[in-house]
Amino acid sequence: MIERPAESEYDPYYRLYTEQVPQGDILEIMEANGKKTLGLLAEIGETKAAYRYAPDKWSIKQVIGHVTDVERIFSYRALAFARLDKNPLPSFEQDDYVRHANFDDRRLGHIAQEFEYARLSFLAMFKGFDKDILMRSGTASGRRFTVRSIIFIVAGHEIHHLRVLKERYL
Repeated sequence: MIERPAESEYDPYYRLYTEQVPQGDILEIMEANGKKTLGLLAEIGETKAAYRYAPDKWSIKQVIGHVTDVERIFSYRALAFARLDKNPLPSFEQDDYVRHANFDDRRLGHIAQEFEYARLSFLAMFKGFDKDILMRSGTASGRRFTVRSIIFIVAGHEIHHLRVLKERYL
């Protein structure tokens, strides 16, 4: 089982996400939450998927696309740190990523499929990491992260956005 990271293993900003992750096996939590996310998306439908709760907010499609983008970016970060890549990794601007994606022009089912595949790949990678690899670290966005902190950040990020979807969109 992957132990919860100490707060010193990631930038304090990400505590917003890590504190939302419940106790338990993080791999099982992420598998279950991925299924919940896919179940929720299956219920939404194409018409509702374009909904924005305010003019300047992302649509449901954009929220899910963003969650998937973050999973991919943090997956690469975990891989780089696990392989002892000492090059500092760049930050990314989430609003630019969403703005330059075509999520609203695509079917929600395809976006959901991308999320599913990204999640399966992310989990397969983490299942192959041993305790030593999980404690390796690297720099991204000018901040230090351990490999194990990344899985908790990604899990909490999804939990955060699902909560927002349920509270403001559905």
